[in-house]
Amino acid sequence: MKLWKWVLGVLALLGGTAAIASTQNKKKKEYDKKVKDNNDKIKKVKTKTKEATTKKAAAKADLSKAKKKTTHTKSQVKHTSSAKKTTKNFKKKYRGKK
Repeated sequence: MKLWKWVLGVLALLGGTAAIASTQNKKKKEYDKKVKDNNDKIKKVKTKTKEATTKKAAAKADLSKAKKKTTHTKSQVKHTSSAKKTTKNFKKKYRGKK
């Protein structure tokens, strides 16, 4: 009878370790799946960040080009206030009614 109890004990021990191992494998698979999903999400965020930074840099370059162009154009344009004064004086002097 004692031998029978020992055999049952060994079988229970083997069954218990098999059950524990299977739950551990299941947990590990779930953990690995979560890690993989998180890594995929991180990769997506990184690519979006890279795209955003490149777009931002391009927009910044375009803005600086536009600023340079406007400042160059503004420097070439002359003020018209003196010309307006001249024409006004001319009209008064020569075109006005006497």
